[in-house]
Amino acid sequence: MEPDRPWAGGRGRGFGPAGAGDGRHRPRRCALGCQARGEGHRRPRRVPPDPTPTRADPPRTPQTAPGRHHRPLQRADGQCAAAVPEGAQERPQGLGQISSWATEVVLPVSGTLTTPGKNSPRADAVLTAPEAGVPVMFVEVDNGTESPLALAHKAGRYREFFRRTVKPPSPSPNSHAQTGKLVPMWETLYGPLGREGYPPLVIVFTQQVGPAAMNNRISSVMCLAEAHWAGQYCEFATSYGSGERDGYTDYTDAVPILVTTLDRLREHGPLGRVWFCFGHPTWQTLTEALDNPDDARVYRRRQRKRDQLRQHQREQEEQQRERERQEVRELWAAQEAAADAAREPGPVCQECHGPLESSPFEYDPREEEAPSADGVHCAGCRIQLAEPTGRFGRVIRRLVTGDESYPRR
Repeated sequence: MEPDRPWAGGRGRGFGPAGAGDGRHRPRRCALGCQARGEGHRRPRRVPPDPTPTRADPPRTPQTAPGRHHRPLQRADGQCAAAVPEGAQERPQGLGQISSWATEVVLPVSGTLTTPGKNSPRADAVLTAPEAGVPVMFVEVDNGTESPLALAHKAGRYREFFRRTVKPPSPSPNSHAQTGKLVPMWETLYGPLGREGYPPLVIVFTQQVGPAAMNNRISSVMCLAEAHWAGQYCEFATSYGSGERDGYTDYTDAVPILVTTLDRLREHGPLGRVWFCFGHPTWQTLTEALDNPDDARVYRRRQRKRDQLRQHQREQEEQQRERERQEVRELWAAQEAAADAAREPGPVCQECHGPLESSPFEYDPREEEAPSADGVHCAGCRIQLAEPTGRFGRVIRRLVTGDESYPRR
């Protein structure tokens, strides 16, 4: 029985017009329904027709314009044809176009595309559908003929191909710019992914086995290939001097491996929750399966939240300290005002009405030149009022004080 084509949208059977392949030889197709032909790849060998009767295509419901009634088809004898069954199940939506698929693609770990080196993997199919959010995806179809160890070894060979670097292609023949930076070979063939890491590797299990046997096979492949998809865990302290630690898993050198079954693809299509990514807890959609919930992006988001929380705490602590300093300054000002109000006014000089005594915290040289304190005048007034001992002094005093009534001698 010919398998359905759940991956690529398009016509029901074959690659030609509808019904053109009935009763004729059909080219061989892979388990995903895409024709085994691609640019630069080997042609499919012709095989004799399958003696097993093929399943008839479900009749299609005629399409009519809105607001019009479909006129039933009539046979040559005037009788109406049989009506189309209403319970016919529609095929789920596919992923990409027919031209987005290539089969039997050589991925050289050494050598060239035409003469690949030893142990170079050959992908059963390669999907390039950037418009669907899948720049490139490599597909391996497992019919149950290979052991889990062989599948894990294939994942290692894919990793070797992803690690291979080459010189970037020159933008123009006359360009002399030499950057000296190597780029991955797969990126020169299929373009960048728009994210870190390698392109995904998809394993589609087509063998009809029970759920327990299928789970055991998937678990075996996952354990044997763990070194290729697990990544490397990096741990750091969340802050300087803090005992709290956090980290992330670096998937830069890890191959994201997704598995599914042909039955799930037939039932739900590639856009449904039919993908199980190694390291994830459950079945997910393709977008969810290709996302890593514990990579560096998530760690940086957590670190930014922690930094914002610490910055907010520092601002609150600084505001609290400023409030405490302001309270202390207000308390000191209140205490000084109270002390000034409680302090008795000091004696004043009767001559200049200034302080009678100098401040004990400041040096006043006039205290040494002035006569002894009399309890009435300050040091400056005592110097001015002191009686001169000579004639020259008396003259100077009259000139300075302007006292004309001072007796002359």
